[in-house]
Amino acid sequence: MKTVLASRSIEIPEGVTVEIKSRVVSVTGPRGTLTRDFKHMDMDLKVIGGKYVRVDLWFANRKQLASVRTVISHIDNMMVGVTRGFIYKMRFVYSHFPINVSLSGNIVEIRNFLGERRVRRVTLPDGVKYVRSADVKDQIELSGNDIATVSLACAQIQQSTSTRNKDLRKFLDGIYVSEKGAIPAE
Repeated sequence: MKTVLASRSIEIPEGVTVEIKSRVVSVTGPRGTLTRDFKHMDMDLKVIGGKYVRVDLWFANRKQLASVRTVISHIDNMMVGVTRGFIYKMRFVYSHFPINVSLSGNIVEIRNFLGERRVRRVTLPDGVKYVRSADVKDQIELSGNDIATVSLACAQIQQSTSTRNKDLRKFLDGIYVSEKGAIPAE
């Protein structure tokens, strides 16, 4: 059964401007600008009075209705990104061989994982900042405006330290996300 009209709206916070031109959404705030393309989804995107963004979907089935909330969530994440930003904290887990992680340019180098000689290299996407935590041992922090690029960098680091040909219940070594979310407002 088709729903005639599914509509959702989200409020634009103070200090943030949203521009929509042919389903390409640009969000500008104090931390910068983020742009995202929604042309693959057939729906109406409108800015109403500079205060709200409204997403309308006409005559949609159940699977298409789910994309309305998805688009609203993406736009909300863009607004949070340009006002506060996102931070992901990752911890090193090892039982015997200490994992050594360093940054050279924009490449994260992981050494001595499970005592292996191979150096694992992960390239950080543009707009992702790497910080080694000073107060917590064996922790790195990745931060940036775009939640997609920050979480992608974390996923690539985590997947680069996956254990192969060993019992995963016993060999739990790796670099895992311990905490994630928006950067707390001061």
